[in-house]
Amino acid sequence: MRIAGRITGEAILAGAEMIRPGVSTKAIDEKIRHTIEKAGAKPSFLGYGGFPGSACISVNEQVIHGIPSKHKILEEGDIVKLDVGAFIDGYHGDSANTFPVGKISDEAQRLIDVTRRSFFLGAEAAGKEGARIGDIGAAVDGYVVANGCTTVKKYVGHGVGQELHEDPNVPNFGRAGHGPKLCRGMVIAIEPMVNLGRPEVRELSDGWTVVTADGSLSAHYEHTVALTENGPELLTLVDHTVG
Repeated sequence: MRIAGRITGEAILAGAEMIRPGVSTKAIDEKIRHTIEKAGAKPSFLGYGGFPGSACISVNEQVIHGIPSKHKILEEGDIVKLDVGAFIDGYHGDSANTFPVGKISDEAQRLIDVTRRSFFLGAEAAGKEGARIGDIGAAVDGYVVANGCTTVKKYVGHGVGQELHEDPNVPNFGRAGHGPKLCRGMVIAIEPMVNLGRPEVRELSDGWTVVTADGSLSAHYEHTVALTENGPELLTLVDHTVG
């Protein structure tokens, strides 16, 4: 899973290097696919449930599951979410990050920063002795709400392994001390999805793209996290994706 995770992280980095005004989300998707396949892996998302892209690429009010398109051209001030999975030797990696397109507003940058920080607080909570699923969500949602944003509740994190989505579900909200107990050896995807406006979302008619119901900006940050005797290990984190 470390190999799958590393390839996933490197694919996000490759896609991020293409992010600039005038670039289509389809071109970014093609770069991500090439990076994954060059490493000897397969894009986890391609054909998953019929999904047509190698990555989910979601812009601005699009929360998750954005379909790459040659007609979706990035513009200065946008924020773009790259959600990527790689499958190799029977195991998946899964990760997402939100990037600015050129100069963005202070409000958009704050949203990105809050989302990223909430992930690390959730991962820290997961690594504590005796931790439960609810501890992750409580840490994520507590920080998000304290910073004036809202947590998407309709979609959640999940286990990762031989399947892209496995038990247990990992909500980004919850009550500390409640839910299934977390154990060493588990591998989970923690993935806060955070809105500047209200938490409600809706699915577009394409059957995939999820957007904020009120049109507000949304950010997404995710890593595949292994719970080890030495604490949480972020399998999809490569040096260049920390920021």
